[in-house]
This record gives sequence, structure tokens and C-alpha cells, in this order.
Amino acid sequence: MKITGVDTFLMHAGAMPPEPGAAPTRGRPTSSWTTRNWLFVKVHTDEGITGVGECSGWPRVIRSAVEDIAPLVVGEDPMNIERLWHKVLVSTMGHGMTGTVGSGAMTGIDMALWDIKGKALNTPVWNLLGGKVRDRIRVYGHAATPERALELKAKGFTGVKTGGVADPVGRVDAIRKAVGDEMDIMVDAHGPPWFTTKDAILVGKALEPYNLLFYEDPVAPENIGALVRVQENVDIPIAAGERHSNIWGVRELLEREAVDVIQPDTGRIGGTSQLKKLAAMAEAHYIMVAPHSGSLGPVAEYAALHVMASIPNALILERVEFDTPVRYEVIDPHPEAVDGYIQVPDRPGLGVDINEEVVAKHPSRGNVTTPGSPGDTSYEPGTWEEHVYFQQRYRRQARLRRRAT
Repeated sequence: MKITGVDTFLMHAGAMPPEPGAAPTRGRPTSSWTTRNWLFVKVHTDEGITGVGECSGWPRVIRSAVEDIAPLVVGEDPMNIERLWHKVLVSTMGHGMTGTVGSGAMTGIDMALWDIKGKALNTPVWNLLGGKVRDRIRVYGHAATPERALELKAKGFTGVKTGGVADPVGRVDAIRKAVGDEMDIMVDAHGPPWFTTKDAILVGKALEPYNLLFYEDPVAPENIGALVRVQENVDIPIAAGERHSNIWGVRELLEREAVDVIQPDTGRIGGTSQLKKLAAMAEAHYIMVAPHSGSLGPVAEYAALHVMASIPNALILERVEFDTPVRYEVIDPHPEAVDGYIQVPDRPGLGVDINEEVVAKHPSRGNVTTPGSPGDTSYEPGTWEEHVYFQQRYRRQARLRRRAT
């Protein structure tokens, strides 16, 4: 069998982006969700077997990267997944260390090759990865309000994530009071702007009484030493890793045991091959795996299900529900969450395909925007226009004192 071509399918998957130069609407913050894109790939073979994959990290840019590296795999045997991964890596290393764009491009192709191999051998991808440890995968949803958390609970979800940097303790307090102790709560504290290390520690200590499943991205990802300080000073499991690429990108997080939960992004980590290796590295340090899926499309979700089915240290999978109708139209079949779990697919390969007509109806409309708005209180008063990457919270101490009383 030989690879004959690689096609890309880029689509707009969020709300309509604002007009260029338009001022943010107070009370309705913009975010990357408004300009979210999904990028799918299909790898074709001379035997008529086609594999599907998904790339994330910066989809509009990654499309060019996929087109650039496609000639490296055309004419090759798609069954030799590991060799092809390294061929692409060494062929692109002259551009510098592989970041999310390069790794995202490699991810989509690698994912599609596993799909081809499973179809050729008439078996699910999880079976090629060592077989099943479990038949279903626990998932969690997202809630900014107690009302939303209760909606998810009513639908069977047993875990919910909230967060933000404006008042995460207040959000958790309200949600915990609403859902009770039987539902797991997670907090995502990613910016903008990011917490300083000391703020992350103080907020984390204020969150300790709420029995969180994990405290995610308390500080910016570039400084692993800062994350280690949070880990050493906060008595909550720490989670991070969605912004890193390949096993070398997460190596230090695992070796320094800076995290209790590693969160590889299924669309940018480097592929199914890298995700499986990462899980083994984490296992050696008693670290759990909870793949990031916040901005991804549904093909990457399928890939995560197969890997999580095959590893012993799978914790929980991030699930985006009801974000956009196109999520339920662009693939077939769509995995359903029942009682907070998704059944592991049993069809050959990944067990999913994309609807190319749906993709064509949603052309890309841009892929970046300035997140937040002057009224969302993420930044300190009067500083939103600065758009700084991290910021110390002047109001933090007063807020935490009020919560304590």
C-alpha cells in the first residue's frame, strides 16, 4: 500500500468573528471561540483506504504546514507510522524546535495513518495500541454559572470545569453549593492575563477547601519552575500541558513531577503515537492523563477515546457540548455522552469520517482575536487596553479575605 495524497479541510467552527477594528461589546467578551477553526486532513492510498485526522494549534497556519510536508509521505507505506513521523521531524528541524504549528501538522497526518492501519487490519485503533483497559471514558463539561453546572448534572455529567482569573474562588463556591459534594469540580486559571506565581499560590490555597479534582494552568506555561512552586505550596492536584507539543515538550513537567495530571492537546501533541508515549512516561511518575479538547473538533476527540481506552492512567476527557450545531453535523457518527461517559468506539480505525459538504459550507473567517473585553474584569480596572501577558491582582487579597469570612 502506498500513500497517494493528503487533503486538508479547513472550516470556521465558532460564532461569527467581529469586523476588523470593531470595539469589543461590553458584557459580551470576544475570545478565540469566536474565530475558532477546525482543520481536518485525509490521507489517501492506492488501495482506496482513506484515513482521517485533525490538527490544532493554529489551524489556518497549520494548513500550509500540512501542504508543505505532504510530499514527504506521498509514495510511502502508511503502515510504517513511526518511521514516517521521524522522517517528517528530521525534514523540518532546520526551521527550529518543533512548536505547535509543526507538531499540529504532524498530529493530523499521524492520526490519519493510525486510522488507515486500523481499517486495513479491520480493527479499532485501540486494539493496535495494546487493547482495551476500559469500555467507556469519563468526560466533563464546562460551566461558568451554577445554573449551567446543574444543567450538566441533570444530563448525567459527574464532573464540571469552571475558572477564569477574575474570581475563580467565588465561582467554585457558588457551583459547589449548587451541585453538592458528589460532583467533581475543576478550575482552569489560564489567562489572559495569567496569575503571577504568588497569586496562583494564594488563590490555590483559597480553593483547597472545595475538594477539587484539579487546579489547571495556574501560571503561564513557559516557566516550569513557577509551576513547581505552585505544586509545592498548594494542596490540590495540579494540571497542565495543553500548550506543549510532543514528548520533549512535556518531559520536564513529568520528570520534575510539576503536575499530577498531564493534559496533552490531542490535536497538537504530535499524534496518536506521541500521545501513547506520553501516557507511558506519565505512568512511570504516577501521573494521570486528561487530554485537552477545549477548542478541538470531534475527530481529535475520537483519537483521544482510543488512546484513553488503552492506557491505565486515563483520568477524564474534556468534552465540549452544545457549543455549535456544526459539531453534530460535520462527522458521522457523533459520540454521545451517557451518564457522564462515552462508549469506546468499536469500528475499524478511528471509526469516524467527516462530512466534506458541511466543511465547505463553513469557510474560515479568521483565526485570531484579542480575547476578553473591558467589562469582563479579568484585567485590573483601567488596564485592559494594555493587553499584558501576566498581571498581579491588586484586588486579590481583599476578595480572598471576604471569602474567608
